[in-house]
Amino acid sequence: MTTTLITGANKGLGRETARRLLVEGHTVYLGSRDADRGERAAAELGARLLVLDVTDDASVAAAAKTVAADGGLDVLINNAGIEGRTPDGGVITAADVTGDQMRTLFDTNVFGAVRVLHAFLPLLTRSTAPVVVNVSSGLASLTRVTAEGTPTHAYPGLAYPASKAALNMVTVQYAKAFPGIRINAVEPGYTATDLNANTGTQTVEEGAEVIVRAALLGPDGPTGGYFSVDGTLPW
Repeated sequence: MTTTLITGANKGLGRETARRLLVEGHTVYLGSRDADRGERAAAELGARLLVLDVTDDASVAAAAKTVAADGGLDVLINNAGIEGRTPDGGVITAADVTGDQMRTLFDTNVFGAVRVLHAFLPLLTRSTAPVVVNVSSGLASLTRVTAEGTPTHAYPGLAYPASKAALNMVTVQYAKAFPGIRINAVEPGYTATDLNANTGTQTVEEGAEVIVRAALLGPDGPTGGYFSVDGTLPW
C-alpha cells in the first residue's frame, strides 16, 4: 500500500490529484489549512484529513508526527501554493510588487515546501519507493520567460515566477542530496483554479495529469527533472 500526502488538497489541482491517486489504490492524506473545507473534501473523496499549514512550523511538525504514528509516507506532493493577485483579480506587476508581497509568496511556495520536506524526510527515507513531487509552473523556466512573443514572456508578474524558479532549484538540490528519492518539479499548465482567479484555460483534470504521473514513478524513474505533460522542460 502506497501512502501519499498532498498539501493544499481541499480544492483545485490538489483535490483532483487526490481523487486520481485514490483510484490508483493510494492511501491519501489530504493536507488542508482550513479544517472544515478539508474535512468536507476528505469525506467526499474517501481520503484522510491532515490539517496542515505549510507556513507554520508547529503545524507541519504535528502533521509529520500524525503520519509517522499511522505508519509512514511514500509520496509527498508539495502542491500548496499562491500566486498573489490584486483585489480585482489582476496580476501584481513588477512595477507594483512589494517586498512584503514577495515574502508572502515565498513563505508558501518555497519555504513551505522546504518545511514540509524537512519534516517528512525521515519518513520518506524509510520508504522502499519514495517520491517527492513539487508543483512548479512553466513561468519558472528562464528559457521560456525570455522567449519573446510567447504567453510566458508576456506574463507581467514577478513574485510568482521568482518563487517557482526558486522551487525548481530546491528540487534539483534535494534530488542531488537524496538520490534514493525520486524528486521532480512539474508544470501542470494554465489550469483554471482559485490560484489564478479561475482564468486558466485547462481543466483540473488536465492539469493534474502530470502531477499524477510524477507521483506514480517507480524507483527507476527520473529525478531532479522539470516536466510538463509533454515531456522535459528547459530550465
